[in-house]
Amino acid sequence: MTGDADGRLAARHDDRPKRPALVVRLLQANWLKPFLFLAMLVVLWDVTIRVFNIPPYQIPAPKDVILTLAREWPEMLAQAVPTTVATIEGFLLAAAFGIPMAMLIAGSRTIEAYVYPLLVFSQSIPKIAIAPLFVVWFGFGALPKVLSAFLLGFFPVVVSAVQGFKSVEPDMVDLAKAMEANRYQVFRMIALPHAMPAIFAGLKVSITLAVVGAVVGEFVGSNSGIGFLLQRSIGTFELPTMFAALVILSLIGVILFWILDVIERLSIPWHASQRQDLVIGS
Repeated sequence: MTGDADGRLAARHDDRPKRPALVVRLLQANWLKPFLFLAMLVVLWDVTIRVFNIPPYQIPAPKDVILTLAREWPEMLAQAVPTTVATIEGFLLAAAFGIPMAMLIAGSRTIEAYVYPLLVFSQSIPKIAIAPLFVVWFGFGALPKVLSAFLLGFFPVVVSAVQGFKSVEPDMVDLAKAMEANRYQVFRMIALPHAMPAIFAGLKVSITLAVVGAVVGEFVGSNSGIGFLLQRSIGTFELPTMFAALVILSLIGVILFWILDVIERLSIPWHASQRQDLVIGS
């Protein structure tokens, strides 16, 4: 019995130093760091309001925003669905048209000379000024929101994909042609894999801008969605609701970005950007 008691005491003694180490490893986990930083920002937000005595009609307290989220969560979740759907549809359109357009621009100097400057010029036109035209042309509904998301997400896809396709080493293409590879084989085995990291970089920017585009479309011509909820809360000076809607909008962007990041990791695990042990300057 004495030996068993000593063994249990020794086991407890061995567990004691492991618990702090477990806490340290947990705090150093990459997935936890954004939440810790977010908690620090919320505390700083609350402290700033208290120290400077900012009135609620200017900036609501974090507690009021959290209570609004808890109280109006079902409605906000329902309003988030059309915004998310319009974002995804606009993003898919941007990818479906942007990547082939980039292939044409990178493969033909004539097309690049005619089309590329027009694409750059189109970015100087504010999308908030075009969105009302979509309502006039296509009426109220999902289509103006999808087109607004498409316009904002299209350009980053094209620019990044063009850069990716143009960065292919000519020697690799010449080697493939010397081995009697046809154009499709050169594209599939050399050009596309080499351009994939740049394409995914553009897609990540595009998905976040598509969220903005969907909200812009909801501002000007919609009776549903997070943009409509934002516009309504601004008009009635319901700042906690407005901040809660912004939180939901941020969550939509983060979740879509994370899904795209997972797809990138599964698609190009061989690329240096996906190696977890890579440290710059090491």
